[in-house]
Formats: sequence, structure tokens, C-alpha cells
Amino acid sequence: MATGETTTSNADTAETVTASVVGGSGFTGGELLRLLAGHPQFAVAQATSREYANRTVGSVHPNLRGLDVRFSHPDDLERVDVLFAATPHGVSMEQIDEFRALADTVVDLSADFRLDTAGQYDDWYDGHAAPEHLEDAVYALPERHREELPDAELIASGGCNATATILGLGPLADAGLLADADVVVDVKVGSSEGGAGGGAAASHPERSGVVRPYAPTGHRHEAEIEQELDLSVSFTAHAVDMVRGAAATSHVLLDEVPSKAELWGAFREAYEDEPFVRLVAGGGGVYRYPEPKAVAGTNYAEVGFEVDETNGRLVVFSAIDNMMKGSAGQAVHAANVALGFEETAGLDFQGLHPVGAP
Repeated sequence: MATGETTTSNADTAETVTASVVGGSGFTGGELLRLLAGHPQFAVAQATSREYANRTVGSVHPNLRGLDVRFSHPDDLERVDVLFAATPHGVSMEQIDEFRALADTVVDLSADFRLDTAGQYDDWYDGHAAPEHLEDAVYALPERHREELPDAELIASGGCNATATILGLGPLADAGLLADADVVVDVKVGSSEGGAGGGAAASHPERSGVVRPYAPTGHRHEAEIEQELDLSVSFTAHAVDMVRGAAATSHVLLDEVPSKAELWGAFREAYEDEPFVRLVAGGGGVYRYPEPKAVAGTNYAEVGFEVDETNGRLVVFSAIDNMMKGSAGQAVHAANVALGFEETAGLDFQGLHPVGAP
């Protein structure tokens, strides 16, 4: 596992690279454009949208009204240094040859290249149209793949539910503390996970006030978790009444629960040098454990735990902004590492307090 040392080889240079966003009109596309526009070393070249071609980016993303970019039709993509693909599942795998011909680095934010083998896509999705590219793809999460990311040509940003879970359980799995454990993961996620076209289930009247299980079993992000941690998990996702955020509560049932000292040691070894992971475990005040509200709009993840010695249970908490650490922020972070930029470039927003519902 990577130690958390940051990459800075190009950070002090004036190098600027061009970047385009395919699928720029969606929520994730908008977040990518926001981050790239404020990044010291990226210059936004194009943002594509079939529906909004020739309209200003600000007409769709009101927070970007000051960005002087109009949407291009996807057929009019031009060559750039880095191409971010924020498209629905299945699009990138169909167009990956074109994308790779147009850019030295492709960062895909769909599920199309997250898994290692075609067999996994047969099991969890509907197969794969370009399996020959799977072995080239690097899973984007820098906390676990930092050493593989430099000069990567195809980067696969992780799913938000998987990212939250992996960041919580990863250090314990790496330390061998989860051997023979039964792990049950419950994730609660905001409506933005469904995207700009999320349908009736994501509309405010239907979403308001709910804690609704929408994937009690068989959620596709389970495949990423098991792949990354080499660990079997039972996973359930709930839709809740918030816009942004994903909170994972992982119940780990063990014959012998590790001591708090062992647990703190595993988390600190993994994360003490990580720029975007905060350890939050049972302190004082209102925010005693990780909460999505505390990281809304940021690329930070909060991770914590509690021990239930009486019942042989370890409870691990992790919280992220699903649009940032779970998507666009993770993608830009991985691109920073791949290109040798300062890891935190363009991602230094600390969040707000107090803040409304994320």
C-alpha cells in the first residue's frame, strides 16, 4: 500500500495541460469543470453535451456562470492532454479507442473500467465491449494506488459507495485484522448519486424525509469493494434525504476484537500522511463521528470506529461527499498524481460550517 508521500515533481513549474470533460452537463461533469477551472495547471478546452451544445456552461451549472466555455457536441471533440469522461455506464467502453486516441491520459468516471476482468463484468454488469483495455486501467483512489498512477494512461475513478467503504475498511484489511470476519456494510447516500437524470426516485417530493433501501443486495459497488480489499462483504445501500454525501457504516463481527491501540495503529499507519483523510473517532462535541455534512463540497474523507467488546463487534464509520471524494475530486486527485502535479492542487477547499443539508 502507498505510504502517502505526495508527488511534487511538476508542482513548482508553470506547466499547463489542456483538459476536456465528456458529459459536462451532468452533476459530475459540473463538479469536474468547477475543479478544473480553479486548478493552477489545467486549462479547460471543451465540455461536451448533446442536449446543450452551443449553450454556455453557466446556463446549466449556475455556479459556473463566470466560466467562458460553451458546450460542444461530442462529435466535435478535439485533441487534449487529459480527457475526463463523465458519462453513463456503457458509453466509455464503446468509445474508449476514440478517447485514447484524443488524449494522452483518459480518466473515466463511469463503472466501465473499475473492475479487473471481463468475467467480473459478466457477473456484475452486462458484459464488456472493450475488455482488452481493462488491464491498462488503474483504479483511481490514490490512497491505495498512488504507486501505480504516475504516467497512467487510463484511470478508472471509483464508485462513491465503494470509495467510502474501502477507505473505512482498507487499513484494517491491509493489517490482517479482518481475517475470518463477517462484514456487513450499510451505506446511506444522497440523491445526487442518481445523476442529473435520476428519475422519479431522485425527485424532491419522493426523496424528502425517506430512509429507503434501494439496493438491499447485489449492489454493483460490492464488486469493487471485494476486489480492492480481497474481502467478502454483505452490502446494502439506502437513499436518504440529503443531496450530497455518502456515509458507510461497516459492522465487522469477529471472534476476537482488536484492541483500540491496534485499530488506531492500523489507521494511523495508513492515513497519517494522507492529505485528504481525517481520523474522527468518538471525540467530544456534536460531530463525534464521520459525517457527510462535515466534508460537503470537499475532497476529504472522514474515517472513525467504535468497539463493541461485549458483542464481538467493530463498527467502522466513513463519510465522503459522493460528488467529490466519491467522483470528481477523486478523479482530479488521481490525475494530479498521474501527471506529477502537487496532489492537493485544485482540491484545497476546506468546507463550510455551519452549512445546510449537503
